[in-house]
Amino acid sequence: MPTLRLLFDWTLYRLALLLAAPLIPLRLLWRGRRERGYLAHWSERLALAPAPVTGALWVHAVSVGEMRAAQPLIAALREAHPDAPVLLTCMTPTGRATAESLYGDFARIVYLPYDYAVLVRRFLRRARPRVGILMETELWPSLIHAAARQNVPLVLANARLSERSARGYARLPALTRACLARIEVVAAQSEADAARLLRLGASSVHVTGNLKFDIAPPADLLARGAVWRAQWGERPVLLAASTREGEEAPILQAFADSAPADALLVLVPRHPQRFEGVAGLIDAAGLAVQRRSMLDATPLRAETRVLLGDSLGEMFAYYAACDVAFVGGSLAPLGGQNLIEAASVGRPVLVGPHTFNFEEATRLAIESGAALRVDDAGALVREASRLLRDAPARVRMGEAGRAFAASHAGAAVRVAGLVAPLLKRS
Repeated sequence: MPTLRLLFDWTLYRLALLLAAPLIPLRLLWRGRRERGYLAHWSERLALAPAPVTGALWVHAVSVGEMRAAQPLIAALREAHPDAPVLLTCMTPTGRATAESLYGDFARIVYLPYDYAVLVRRFLRRARPRVGILMETELWPSLIHAAARQNVPLVLANARLSERSARGYARLPALTRACLARIEVVAAQSEADAARLLRLGASSVHVTGNLKFDIAPPADLLARGAVWRAQWGERPVLLAASTREGEEAPILQAFADSAPADALLVLVPRHPQRFEGVAGLIDAAGLAVQRRSMLDATPLRAETRVLLGDSLGEMFAYYAACDVAFVGGSLAPLGGQNLIEAASVGRPVLVGPHTFNFEEATRLAIESGAALRVDDAGALVREASRLLRDAPARVRMGEAGRAFAASHAGAAVRVAGLVAPLLKRS
């Protein structure tokens, strides 16, 4: 029966891939209308490009968040294995741009081919990596199967699995179990993540903590944020960071209705392709706006109520420049974004009701006094306004945030220690 179920799951998965094949170029062209990076490097996505490097430490991080989370682990691996080349793969143009900015001086960076057996076999045969590290929850069945056939040991690092995601994987239970069984080491963020992964069939599961606690705020970005803040003057600043579709409009309305008249809202959408659309929402709310991209040429005006953060790679600077930070993706049922960065800079953090992607980190932050949860956009602006008036409360939350971030560091060294025995075998 288990063999029949696995055959059924594999057939269903491969059929879905087959049906999706004609849509792939259409999807890339469609997304390329707004994000030009989707129009480039198609040969890499089809495993037709020459091998970028062979015998490398290979890390796959699907997009921006995962690519940034990998930074302390990559640093630990390079320190332990300085002569090993580094190969990074991703799936999105923003992930690639992030990789270029963080690792471009030493790593080779390409797109991971789509999960068709012939493509991933060709990719692995050409690259011949010593080890593969899949960030967070990247379970690609064809890739995992091909890696096992070609004796490439795989590690699932910084692994997280919400209850919702676990239910999704459980729809193909035999295929999920077969994938997890072929991963040699699973480094889970929390006990809850580990329990869900074990339930789905993982073995050799270790709780190593969240790599994002090991990301130190870059000094140059903190300095940039301090310069911005000096230019903005004494105005209270609320940052809405990494906001997602469906969140900006209610935040803008609540801000227009009840925020202090001198407060500045710095609004930074999660995805750059939405910058123009969010600019239209700000105009529709009747709020005077300027853009971060134009701020060097035009100083912030007194009548400006909203600063649109239309820049990439500056999130730590935004955190350093604000008084209170709301971390987006959490008002809408999207699971939330990373609140650890804001806490590590020492800023009070507000989150919405939906934080299942960062369940453990959010719970710990709230318990430590570094963060508060709000129910909706109106509550967000009311709570932010209270904090903007209460400097001692902001200091207490900021100090709690720094302590919270520092107390959970160390995951990178623990994961690197799990990778080391696999490298000795290669």
